[in-house]
Amino acid sequence: MSTDQPPPGQPPEDDPFLKKPQEPTPPSGGSPYGPPPGSGGTPPPPPGGAGGAGGYPPPPPPYGGGGDPYGSGGGYGMPDPLAGMPPLADFGKRLAARIIDVLIVAVPLALIQLAFGTSRYRFETDQGEDVSELIAKSYSGTGLVMTLIAIVAYLGYDWWFTQKSGQTVGKRALGLRVAMLNDGSVPNSGASLGRAAVLWLPTLLCCPCLWPIALIVSILVDKPYKQGLHDKVGKTVVVQATG
Repeated sequence: MSTDQPPPGQPPEDDPFLKKPQEPTPPSGGSPYGPPPGSGGTPPPPPGGAGGAGGYPPPPPPYGGGGDPYGSGGGYGMPDPLAGMPPLADFGKRLAARIIDVLIVAVPLALIQLAFGTSRYRFETDQGEDVSELIAKSYSGTGLVMTLIAIVAYLGYDWWFTQKSGQTVGKRALGLRVAMLNDGSVPNSGASLGRAAVLWLPTLLCCPCLWPIALIVSILVDKPYKQGLHDKVGKTVVVQATG
């Protein structure tokens, strides 16, 4: 029975966006860390005498000893961790796609609030309430109901499309895709839910202004994968789906 594997570099049939397998870079002639290629016998002694004094030291291990935490390589003698994956998404396109997604969910929620005369947040400072009373009032009665509806709507939207194809409506419109960092596959249900929870729960419950800013900063400063905090939790990246 043959156990031959598919030829290296053959694209998967089920997902055209999967990482393409990469071969380690072959050693070049004259490397200081090994014998000259093509010599069939014992390599010559290192310069500096019979004791090996003056020879090159062995190469240091990769920083941290384990390479990339997501299994994508990048250590000494391994391929570039970005090799084989589509180009990472441009931040401007990511932001535009997120705005489209927010509008798709926010507009129906706003219409529901108008129809039923409800509001998630009430600020009646003329009655002399302190901050704790305002917060309690914001999440009481109909305000709490609308908050729960918003959580289900935003998390459900992001989770469903991410685990289905890696593309929300906004990402599809901008030619982007969410992919698992280790192999480029569509995120599974657990990864998609964790990603959506970190993306939306802090925004909807306590930090509607600060949390989106924190996510933006985390994307801009992360190297080399441009992962936001939600991507870190889901172990995902956002890549170009076309081109």
